[in-house]
Amino acid sequence: MDERYDAYCAVDPLFYDSLSTTTAVTDGFAVADRPIPAGWRREPSDDWFIYGPEGGSLPQQGWKIHISAGLANAERVLASVWDYCVPRGLSFKFLRGPRMLLMRNSKYARRGSSGKFVTVYPRDEAELELACKELAERLDGEAGPYILSDLRYGTGPVYVRYGGFAARYCLSDDGQVVPAIEDGTGTLVPDRRDPVFHVPDWVSLPAFLEPHLAARGAVSTTDLPYRIERVIHFSNGGGLYVGRDTRTDTQVVLKEARPHAGLDADGRDAVARLNREADMLRRLAGVPQVARVHDQFVLGDHHFLALEYIEGRALNKLLVERYPLVDPESTAERLAEYTDWAIRIHEQVERIVDAITAHGVVYGDLHLFNIMVGPDDRVTLVDFEVAAPVTEATRPALRNQGFAAPRDRTGPAVDRYALACLRLALFLPLTPLVRLAPAKAAHFADIIAAQFPVPRDFLDRAVEEIRGGEATDTDDGGDQPVGRTVPVPGAEAFASGATGWPGIRDRLAGAILASATPGRDDRLFPGDIDQFRTGGLNLGYGAAGVLHALLLAGAEPPEEHTQWLVKQALSPASGTRCGFWDGLHGVAFALDGLGRRQEALDVLDICLREPWQDLGPDLASGLSGIALNLAEFAGRTGEPVLRDAAWRAAELVTERLGEPVPPAGPENDGPVTGSEISGGQHPYAGLTRGRSGPALMFLRLYELTGDRALLDRAGAALRHDLRRCVLRPDGALEVNEGWRTMPYLAHGSVGIGIVLDQYLRHRSEPDLAASAGAIREAARAPFYAQSGLFAGRAGIIAYLAARVAGTGSTAGTGPVAGDTTDGGATDRAELHRQVSRLAWHAMPYQGFLAFPGEQLLRLSMDLATGAAGVLLTTGAAWSGRPTTLPFLAPLTGATELPPRERGAR
Repeated sequence: MDERYDAYCAVDPLFYDSLSTTTAVTDGFAVADRPIPAGWRREPSDDWFIYGPEGGSLPQQGWKIHISAGLANAERVLASVWDYCVPRGLSFKFLRGPRMLLMRNSKYARRGSSGKFVTVYPRDEAELELACKELAERLDGEAGPYILSDLRYGTGPVYVRYGGFAARYCLSDDGQVVPAIEDGTGTLVPDRRDPVFHVPDWVSLPAFLEPHLAARGAVSTTDLPYRIERVIHFSNGGGLYVGRDTRTDTQVVLKEARPHAGLDADGRDAVARLNREADMLRRLAGVPQVARVHDQFVLGDHHFLALEYIEGRALNKLLVERYPLVDPESTAERLAEYTDWAIRIHEQVERIVDAITAHGVVYGDLHLFNIMVGPDDRVTLVDFEVAAPVTEATRPALRNQGFAAPRDRTGPAVDRYALACLRLALFLPLTPLVRLAPAKAAHFADIIAAQFPVPRDFLDRAVEEIRGGEATDTDDGGDQPVGRTVPVPGAEAFASGATGWPGIRDRLAGAILASATPGRDDRLFPGDIDQFRTGGLNLGYGAAGVLHALLLAGAEPPEEHTQWLVKQALSPASGTRCGFWDGLHGVAFALDGLGRRQEALDVLDICLREPWQDLGPDLASGLSGIALNLAEFAGRTGEPVLRDAAWRAAELVTERLGEPVPPAGPENDGPVTGSEISGGQHPYAGLTRGRSGPALMFLRLYELTGDRALLDRAGAALRHDLRRCVLRPDGALEVNEGWRTMPYLAHGSVGIGIVLDQYLRHRSEPDLAASAGAIREAARAPFYAQSGLFAGRAGIIAYLAARVAGTGSTAGTGPVAGDTTDGGATDRAELHRQVSRLAWHAMPYQGFLAFPGEQLLRLSMDLATGAAGVLLTTGAAWSGRPTTLPFLAPLTGATELPPRERGAR
């Protein structure tokens, strides 16, 4: 679960949205209604209102002051800070309203920025010292969450940190665009926002702060009778640790709660919930298979609960390992064995929940993460922080949306609903969709019955319980009436092959166009939360990608929408990126396809005036995507400036990859694999952020020039990514992320495979051909958790469609690598199966057909995660049009090349 998504579910019941959008801000602080002081300006920016004197100047970076507050005292604290800053000419900013403050301090908020309510910008260290002293005096006694990234001044809500004042950006070590500050040499480096206080190496801590730094280190765990052995995880509410009671050598789980932090929907903090959990667990001490309380204590102002250590693993992780539908070769015996196991697990959970109810308690938070399964399959329930007596229980203020009951369920009905969702999730873990469309419960039961030997009564009981009310709602979005018996419109068309394509196209296009918001400046179509990081224009998450998909699918985009994109692209907001998938290069590509060449060239001019040479080598944000786009435009227009820039970008990619070209791989039949990990602190593999993006660039440029050195570099880049792949027991080659393996298009193995297949059309290398065949196995699973292009089934379909079409092949190069002697019939059959299973994720929207985005919590219309990606890839499979992802075909101007080489360099 990606906890970032929770904050974007609070605004709209169907789509991800940000509280900072003008349409979403419905409440605010009274201070914001005060007249702007004479000689001052106010500027809204994301979640903030920024105030400063007209004509005033600030350094680009320095020591800043942060003030924290709780919901109860926020108005009072803000008024006091205003009254201090305005007479003194101190610039400051504050969160726009209480809802934003709650979300910033919520349980799953970012720990590095949580607690920051007001920011004050002193002009120098003398002003910093005076402001800290006087603000601390004014705010003495006011409570607020501890700001983990900062140094606390005294014992109140005043904190300090060194960082950027101006909005400047650079690339992080993993190639992401991040806020920046200058180091001692004047070079832009990442402005660290870690949840721990940090002073940059070239900065000295002001002397007046030294006592406060000493006080920070005075609290330690050395005097406690517990030793922390490892971290399980952190949330904004505190940490969860495995520890040991040194008095008895008993292993325990230590649960930490930070005061005023980790707020739930009702504004309760982590400490309140921890105390409630301790009370409920003591009340349930006689219930088997519930963790016992070992101890409760306070350290500093942090509260701790020591719990019985339960040996086992969370059911969600066990499900990933045991779930048979990720293996296309699962036998009837394996399906039956899994079915028996899953039903036994559910029976145990149901008995425990019944015992909890008999003790007068509502558990309130039943889901896959809170069910621990021991080595002997004994189940224990954990995490009782939202449990409550039946007499007090309403709706839990923290909930997992895949199991959270609608508003018409309270008390024990909340647990019965979650048990019903568990019946389905054990066999088809897509239950978040039931929150958006209750009719999916019956649909899921039918799918499960067709795949597993599950007693129908087991499933029917789940559907009956889930559909027990007359309406449902989505989280914090109000009641959302949904017809209980209306099937998902058009979902059956996915099984109809090419004959169903016109209906699929019209229903998907209808949903996309019905969702459009041309009155908004920040986005035209709802999509992934990355819209609010990279902007609403780009190819991956913005309007450009949606209009591109509509055009290629034969659904003409409205002129009004094209005009919206042109207007926004020619006056891009500050911080808009230049990359192909996340920035203006992709916008230019889409505009040219829409017949707006001059505007596309104007956008390219904007990009070329930016410091694009500093970008990383990847395809999504960096120089590989830029080189491909510039080379394509150079071929279309003949402009030498674009051609020269394209080759300069390619040269920079070569320099930044910085490794010699290895010799050809061993002449063997085994796939290239390795033990290296992708992502996190390691280099990424895959199409969008790994070396496969540069490999695609080298291939396309080779086809323009015939320069074999470019083909050599393509092969080296692919081998680099393949070293971060592992063979699964079913023979599928997938990217190794350490704790899971990934088959998907953006960061997984089929993204590598889509380039590898094209490389093998030019050069035959047995070990790489074996790798291509093993990647093909990763595209055969019956189940993929999501439906999107970048990280779901649509990307699998794009890969298979490219194999079937032989995209990018040149005359005389032969068939795609790994084809069987049936001329690709196996790929076509698998393509049909994967398209038909898109119905599993299909959702109703205003009488049309839509798809969920990342995490399945809301619908998405964008290309990378939502309906536009499904539209594009289904079109590639069935439309008969040459529908491909950008740059999978040779660039304009490519010449016919000789037949592929046999491993020669």
